[in-house]
Amino acid sequence: MSFSHEFEPTSLREYDIRGIVGKTLHAADAYAIGRTFGSIVARNNGKTVAVGYDGRLSSPELEHALVQGLVASGMEVVRVGRGPTPMLYFASVTHKADGAVMVTGSHNPPDYNGFKMMLANKPFFGAQIKDLGALAAAGDVVPEHAGSVRDLDIHQPYIERLLQDWDGGDRKLKVVWDNGNSSAGEILAQLVRVLPGEHVVLNAEIDGNFPAHHPDPTVAKNLEQLIAAVAAEKADIGIAFDGDADRIGVVDNKGQILWGDQTLVILARDVLKSHPGGTIIADVKASQVLFDEVARAGGTPLMWKTGHSLIKSKMAETKSPLAGEMSGHIFFADKWYGFDDAIYAAVRMLGITARLDTPLSDVRDALPTTISTPELRFDCPDIRKFDVITEVAGRLQASGADVSPIDGVRVNTDDGWWLLRASNTQAVLVARAEARSEEGLERLKSALVEQLGHSGLEAPDFSGENAGH
Repeated sequence: MSFSHEFEPTSLREYDIRGIVGKTLHAADAYAIGRTFGSIVARNNGKTVAVGYDGRLSSPELEHALVQGLVASGMEVVRVGRGPTPMLYFASVTHKADGAVMVTGSHNPPDYNGFKMMLANKPFFGAQIKDLGALAAAGDVVPEHAGSVRDLDIHQPYIERLLQDWDGGDRKLKVVWDNGNSSAGEILAQLVRVLPGEHVVLNAEIDGNFPAHHPDPTVAKNLEQLIAAVAAEKADIGIAFDGDADRIGVVDNKGQILWGDQTLVILARDVLKSHPGGTIIADVKASQVLFDEVARAGGTPLMWKTGHSLIKSKMAETKSPLAGEMSGHIFFADKWYGFDDAIYAAVRMLGITARLDTPLSDVRDALPTTISTPELRFDCPDIRKFDVITEVAGRLQASGADVSPIDGVRVNTDDGWWLLRASNTQAVLVARAEARSEEGLERLKSALVEQLGHSGLEAPDFSGENAGH
């Protein structure tokens, strides 16, 4: 039976395949991913593919079609069922699967869904996703022959492995968790029964409608329920997850948010005790405070490109024990497997908090303070966005500015820094600025606006309270 399939071009992203169910993403796409990705695995001399799915309403149907496509390519499919994305990664790594596919819409609205992939336990992204689309369109797949399917219940081994690295002793913390109706619900329910301390779980039920709030812990509004519960319970810490639990949000005992880079500072100080001089990686959107604090703790800070696949690849290259992004992806290679896992990061964060002599808020309050804009995202056509970055970089370098060109342009001045980069997944430019004073922040914003003006773009909307941290 001949096969060929055209994907909606907007669904083939930099880090995954993602779209709106029934509009830009259908069961036929899921089958085509299985048929094509299975062929890629086969041509890589692989045989087994692990498959999982999140709690979205469309996920079971998409998972079924995906498995059919994999089986038609001769794959031995290992179905781990519903759960968080990191549980699938865990299954893939520990069972030495040749490939892995997670059906998940991550932190997108309920009508979205998508597919995250690993090949030989490395991220499958960028050019590989484009190649998958081209192979599907050309019908360039292995001859159809029936593979097999088996179910694997990995819940208990995963929970036991999470608990293995608990290092908080017997101190009984009071913890509020906001599962956010995410696919971690069943894992979390079992985990808190065994972890020391008193645990309150909000929005515990897995629900693809996300009735409580949008499942993105990097947006302050989505943490309001958690902050209120931490106050009401007089808790030591609050933890939140995104829709598939590969990104973490943290709130201290005073209800103050610890942003991704602040959480990473606390984790890095702990990891560097056993990895002196270790390379700690963060993306270009992270505060300068993070890089300075890592150096102060005896680590080697490394600024790298935004994107979980890119960070994972850089970690492997540099043998980094820990990395993170402002988006809340935290990657442990210290004791763990190098993939982003919010549940594991939470266990490590709780261990550190339990060993503190003071409240977590004291640690957060002792971090140097800066004033920053929110992350600014503004429209710029796909065909123009990278050219704008090239133009701005050229002008800045010609003027002798201190520029880091790792991912877009990050410009360092006496006031602080500003960043302009092109989104890999949307027709937008992303900007951010951070300074030590209000006046300095205004100067940085002016410099950014001036450069955008030279490239024929209007100033972004700087409205919204300054994200001071």
